[in-house]
Amino acid sequence: MSEMKHCMACGTKLTMKYHPDEETEVPFCEKCGDWRFPVFSTAVSMVLVSPDRKQYLLIRQYGRKTWILPAGYINRGEDAESAVRREIREELGLGVLKLKFNRSHYFAPSNTLMLNFEAQADSLGVRPNKEVDDWRWFGEKEARENVRPDSLAQRFLEGYFTGSYPWE
Repeated sequence: MSEMKHCMACGTKLTMKYHPDEETEVPFCEKCGDWRFPVFSTAVSMVLVSPDRKQYLLIRQYGRKTWILPAGYINRGEDAESAVRREIREELGLGVLKLKFNRSHYFAPSNTLMLNFEAQADSLGVRPNKEVDDWRWFGEKEARENVRPDSLAQRFLEGYFTGSYPWE
């Protein structure tokens, strides 16, 4: 994660100072007299399962040809579970019957804490918005074969099926 260099409140250059409660060095603003903890985005990704729990939805977005899990950022003031339901409704036109948290992982390339959930769709009738270029329901084997290789989506999907995540 990239370190914050300047205070977000006043712009003063931060110094690293030992924080006794954290037992480590934390950026500190001498001018404000406050600790400045890391700032990052938070997003959700979903292993979206069919109502009969036999199929898994993968999508294509932004002109890319590879399949990924549905995902989106959490809005200010929104909890993760509400973000999952909103993203699935907005992007795919589906409701959610059941929701279960799977695993989290910090994704450094976008400075994002990703929270992965299993979401059971209320139907197979996908009605995608303009953010989704293509979508398809896959069986387990097909989903594992088609998800973008070497991606966070692949790691979450494999972990979902095997119960083992590479960062554990």
